[in-house]
Amino acid sequence: MKTKPILPRESASRDVEDAVDYYLNEAGEQIALGFVEALEQAYLHIASQPASGSPRYAHELNLPVLRSWPMQRYPYLIFYVELPNHIDIWRVLHGQRDIPVWLHEDNDISPDTPH
Repeated sequence: MKTKPILPRESASRDVEDAVDYYLNEAGEQIALGFVEALEQAYLHIASQPASGSPRYAHELNLPVLRSWPMQRYPYLIFYVELPNHIDIWRVLHGQRDIPVWLHEDNDISPDTPH
């Protein structure tokens, strides 16, 4: 199966930076590195099997193309849209947040908008 390139939006990159900073400050370097490794594994999965993500929030937000994938060992969800030539990573959010509100915070919720 062919994999597609993963292209995080600025908001997704910011989410990852915030999570890594949190883990570095609160839990130490090993936990922060574990987060990065779990994120890389999730990205590999999404790149090769994009349709396997959950459409749960797609229905809540009326965005049928939106999918999410949970990270292993960390309480984060990766939100993405599969496009013809790549995977557009929208956000990487902690699962305890109000997900619809955080997704709309980006103010750029269109899958057609370049990141």
